[in-house]
Amino acid sequence: MGLKVFLNGKLVDKEEAKISIFDHGLLYGDGVFEGIRVYNKCIFRFQQHIDRLFASAKYIMLNIPMTKDELIQATIDTCRANNIQDGYIRMVVTRGEGTLGLAPWLCPEPTVFIIAANIQLYPEEYYKNGLSVITVPTTRNFPEAVNPRIKSLNYLNNILAKIEAHNAGVLEALMLNKDGYVVECTGDNLFLVKDGTLITPPVYLGALRGITRDCIIEIAQKLGYPVIEQPFTRFEVFNADECFLTGTAAEAIPVVKVDNRVIGDGKPGPITRRLIEEFRKITTVDGIKFD
Repeated sequence: MGLKVFLNGKLVDKEEAKISIFDHGLLYGDGVFEGIRVYNKCIFRFQQHIDRLFASAKYIMLNIPMTKDELIQATIDTCRANNIQDGYIRMVVTRGEGTLGLAPWLCPEPTVFIIAANIQLYPEEYYKNGLSVITVPTTRNFPEAVNPRIKSLNYLNNILAKIEAHNAGVLEALMLNKDGYVVECTGDNLFLVKDGTLITPPVYLGALRGITRDCIIEIAQKLGYPVIEQPFTRFEVFNADECFLTGTAAEAIPVVKVDNRVIGDGKPGPITRRLIEEFRKITTVDGIKFD
């Protein structure tokens, strides 16, 4: 059975899932999206993802032509049609077909599509041994340019940083804001551990408020670890006891070297390992389950 995709109200074969070349999501990156994980037929923190999708759409004045409940049901139907047990969902809303000009008000009907398929994760060795990352020259968009809180289809800022990481032979890149503060990586939020306290950049610096980020903060607080959201520079990164990244695809993954500086003892730290363990315990129960 081939992959089925939800497109504008119905499930169609992957080969038939087509949109216009005049769609402003393609022409200008005008649209929003969410990436969501499925664990044992549990769509992890689905309501939070739906809420964030609508918040992103509101910011760019994009009216999603479906209710939250309708999107939830469409996503479940797409997962069922593809027999997804464990996988990844990409939910996208574009401005829709319009003219070759920028004007979004000339796009009468948004495009909505949902893909539910398998996902390629970081190899397990990186969860065991940790990642090496570098800081790249490309700075993160600042909030009054393109607010990073928006999960927009315009990901060129992140892609440029990802290219720089790839050129340096590493899988991820640390991004700073225009003032030199650490913000996030190309697709993940970042945490430090220092003297038993978790430290992560506040979202006002230009970071996405990640769903997994918030989940890790909740887990850490329940375990009794203090969590601080405050600005910091690479100096604090280099001198941290532990470092790890969080994201929908990555979950939580250790970082053991940044810009060729060894973090801690060069191995995934005990707090990081415990948080990963506790996170994986809730993935099959914290969300919306389907049969």
